[in-house]
Amino acid sequence: MTAGVPRCAIVPPYVLDRLAEAGHQPAVHSLALDAAHRAARLAAPPPTTGAPGLSRLVYDAGHGQRLPGRTVRTEGHAPVADASVNHAYDGLGATFALYSDVFGRDSIDGRGLRMDASVHYGRNYDNAFWNGSQMVFGDGDGQVFGDFTACIDVIGHELTHGVTQFTAGLDYQDQPGALNESVSDVFGSLVKQYALHQDAASADWLIGAGLLAPGIQGVALRSMKAPGTAYDDPRLGKDPQPAHMRDYVDTTDDNGGVHINSGIPNHAFYLLATALGGSSWEQAGRIWYDALTGGGLPATADFTAFARATVAAAKARYPDRPPIADTVTASWAQVGVSPG
Repeated sequence: MTAGVPRCAIVPPYVLDRLAEAGHQPAVHSLALDAAHRAARLAAPPPTTGAPGLSRLVYDAGHGQRLPGRTVRTEGHAPVADASVNHAYDGLGATFALYSDVFGRDSIDGRGLRMDASVHYGRNYDNAFWNGSQMVFGDGDGQVFGDFTACIDVIGHELTHGVTQFTAGLDYQDQPGALNESVSDVFGSLVKQYALHQDAASADWLIGAGLLAPGIQGVALRSMKAPGTAYDDPRLGKDPQPAHMRDYVDTTDDNGGVHINSGIPNHAFYLLATALGGSSWEQAGRIWYDALTGGGLPATADFTAFARATVAAAKARYPDRPPIADTVTASWAQVGVSPG
């Protein structure tokens, strides 16, 4: 499905709002573009489904706002002189590899969707997003944010919004929206871990590590290991993510706190992956993937419904290993969510 797809961006609106209120002009410009995207949904064309297997197409928007831009690299072609083009190309490939190698999924839609991306969108644009059919990357302003193509987990995060779009279709509001964001963080982190051959113990569990410019007091946009600790900076403010339901943020901003409260299910996944040990994509990742794509998760699922779906998925996938499902239940309990 593609109709009514929310424009899901990696930088939360409350971060840009704070920067804009302080007079940071790139943030003002980025917020204006974001508002236009939400209003128009970018009139995104239907995604292009091709032959099975990996197919990538990278465009250069030339710092303009018309998409997709000029074709600069296609599948199988050698690297070009533009690092952003190559980073985007490699990130698309790394995301495809995780979904294909681990979960047997043929691209974002499961049917060979061509993976398109546009780089150099806008001037000093402080965001990256999935618009329902392709990835779009800003260059950042160089003062607060760097190049958005440089973080492989950011690419995996945004493309996973496409996977959610074609599977559970979680509503982008309140707890379903926070789950939507969390699922993207989970698989964005798994894309990075899979590409770097990291196990759960050695992964940094940060989303957007390296995205913040030098001088910013922070390490990333979000931390799954310790939600609420990713940054604490005079310009950005303090990371507002909770790690437990007792600190759930009830707000009308940010579509009901979708980027804020995602810290709770994020932390549940981190606790599960580290408790099970080994490669996070092998057991914990398979359970989350089964819950997302199994067909039984409603678009309105809240945290409790998703927790129940993960426990059911663990029992179905590992029927002879009940401690795994028990560990799933315990991980959710540690963040204040009971699968019941």
